[in-house]
Amino acid sequence: MNTPHEFGPLRAGLENLRANGFAGGAALATLTRTFGSTFRRAGARMLVCGDGTVVRGLSGGCPEADIIARAHEVIGSGASRIVRYDRENGLDALLELGCGGELEVLIEPLPDATALQFADAAALCLEQRTNGVLATVFMVDGRCLAPLPQRLVWSGAVRVNSIIHPGLAAAVVAHAAVLKPQAPTVIPFEVEGQAYDVLFETLIPPHALSIIGATASAVALARIGADLGWAVTLVDQRHDLPLPTQLPPTVRRLGANPSEVAARLILDARSFAVVMTHNLERDIEYLRVLGQAPLAYLGAIGSRQRARKLLDGCGNNPNVRAPAGLDLGSETPEEIALAIAAEILAVSHARRAQPLGETSGPIH
Repeated sequence: MNTPHEFGPLRAGLENLRANGFAGGAALATLTRTFGSTFRRAGARMLVCGDGTVVRGLSGGCPEADIIARAHEVIGSGASRIVRYDRENGLDALLELGCGGELEVLIEPLPDATALQFADAAALCLEQRTNGVLATVFMVDGRCLAPLPQRLVWSGAVRVNSIIHPGLAAAVVAHAAVLKPQAPTVIPFEVEGQAYDVLFETLIPPHALSIIGATASAVALARIGADLGWAVTLVDQRHDLPLPTQLPPTVRRLGANPSEVAARLILDARSFAVVMTHNLERDIEYLRVLGQAPLAYLGAIGSRQRARKLLDGCGNNPNVRAPAGLDLGSETPEEIALAIAAEILAVSHARRAQPLGETSGPIH
């Protein structure tokens, strides 16, 4: 997948399709290769249903209208196809890109629940917060593999395998077993005189955000985190605190004091935590506990004077960011939440949070 959090809406769309008995049919469009500057990268997906529903999207200037039209053709034919938008193919649609990039898109029909087995296995990896690999065999000898692509999901062992050729399956497993987390990549394989193209995507758990405190800024940050696809937990020491009505339904509510949080929260290398109870001593207690976890980000809000007290109280842990957030001139709870979320994103992607106009490297 291009990014793990995008799988949630796609998964929900697939579940609706299953619940409706695949009425009207559906097709899944996957970016397999990109060349030059493109808004989305390989691994991005779009679900097109026969009733006109579109989930996610390959947007930002990509020729979506053409892809959707071709997806409906695939629903009708029942056979996968490869569509290219480059200077030899689909030039009119390519002009919509504006950035000069070129795309290769796999469009496959989803006829029944068997076609969703790979998505079920991938979802299980994400839910269990275990790394894995999704491999999609989509071309053979330069032609689209028909009628459907073949897939293998690996996470310590083979979870799903629809690759028919045993030699190819073995080669894919061997590659998946040593693959480190990386951007989706097409790898060529030659097995018994046939050349296969296989899209490898590493499955990594979505980010988890724990917000300590039920303040206005905490609720605003919870909403932003939920919109970004993070697994958000709002924590407060008061176990009987009413649930804020502004919280998205996906946000988990947890009553836990500092001595309980380590055992009840997701605290791993893909986790963030922000402490904002507005009680100095309580914040220090939470920071002392959370400072021992292998978090990707740990922050606390407050003035510079308060931040100094927080840092002194938790032993000047170098991993604690206080005051949390980027300098955006934030005043309101929503602006404060945005500044914190922006810093979390920058840290998680190892970026310096500079204006894009002042950088020269790839944007994403």
